[in-house]
Amino acid sequence: MPSLEAYSRDLDYSYALGLFPASQLMQKRPELARRLLVSSRAGNSEGLTALRALCQAHHVREETADKALSRVSGKENCFAAVVFDKFQGELTGGNHLVLHHPGDKGNLGTMLRTALGFGYRDIAVIRPAADAFDPHVVRASMGAIFGLNLRYYDDFDAYRSQFPDHMCYPFMLDASVPLSQGATGRRTPFALIMGNEGSGLPPEFARLGQPVRIPHNAEIDSLNLSVAAAIGMYAFSQE
Repeated sequence: MPSLEAYSRDLDYSYALGLFPASQLMQKRPELARRLLVSSRAGNSEGLTALRALCQAHHVREETADKALSRVSGKENCFAAVVFDKFQGELTGGNHLVLHHPGDKGNLGTMLRTALGFGYRDIAVIRPAADAFDPHVVRASMGAIFGLNLRYYDDFDAYRSQFPDHMCYPFMLDASVPLSQGATGRRTPFALIMGNEGSGLPPEFARLGQPVRIPHNAEIDSLNLSVAAAIGMYAFSQE
């Protein structure tokens, strides 16, 4: 077997670090798995036993790899990981979450996990953006990434040309329509569009679809992106 490299965006594989994300991979996308890496200090916990059984059922090779786990995770307490092939999903005609230039890996992972929890399985990510296959993003998503149709686009126009009929709801601080009103009068299928953590969405998005804002008091200037995305997805998921 070829030696494993420290993760980089250029590799065609990545790592699902930790028992839970690795188990989610094996339950939802086992065809992507290449190898199971286990620490010599892992013991025989119930979680590891279950992960091993999943890997054996799908003929995924297990190897003891203390150095590789430490190098990839940056921690001494990562006891298992599954090496997997990166993938490019195909979005369906359902409702979408569109992430325009997300930059923070933790935010991206959290939003992927929240999206799956609220039933948003189609995720468009507009470059430049954080790498969703970075092991730290995969771990922050707690393996939710493996239950999603995730696709990168070079620009928003490329996404829009593929889905011209989706009603767009850009989330903007200066939008005139509050979230509750936008969600109540929503048209489907729709695309919830979230901007970058620092700069938000460009001004031209104010002319796209129906911009909405999440009202809050003047004690803060804005909400954390992953928090805003969670609030927005929840509101638009209510009957």
